[in-house]
Amino acid sequence: MDFSTLDRQLQHSLQKSKVHIRVQQRNGRKCITSIEGLDDDLDQKRICKHMRRLFNCNGNVVNDEDRGEVIQLQGDQRENVRAFLLEQTVIEPHEKDRIVVHGF
Repeated sequence: MDFSTLDRQLQHSLQKSKVHIRVQQRNGRKCITSIEGLDDDLDQKRICKHMRRLFNCNGNVVNDEDRGEVIQLQGDQRENVRAFLLEQTVIEPHEKDRIVVHGF
């Protein structure tokens, strides 16, 4: 193994994971927004509580085997969540490339 591949592997492991914001269609006009990939040192229940109050919606934190802790909110809250993460510096403004918004 040469140094260039080791260097790339080291950089990849040191990179912070991306935060994925997805919207899932339920039945009819109902949908759920899910947020995954937040850092482990963050209190996700507290973040969910603040988002519920700010967006006037219901939500909870689900522990998924593959994805870890996932925050779920009622309704299409993708842009609200993105703005919240940047305004509250949950994700630093210079790291806004970490946020990936999926959906329709």
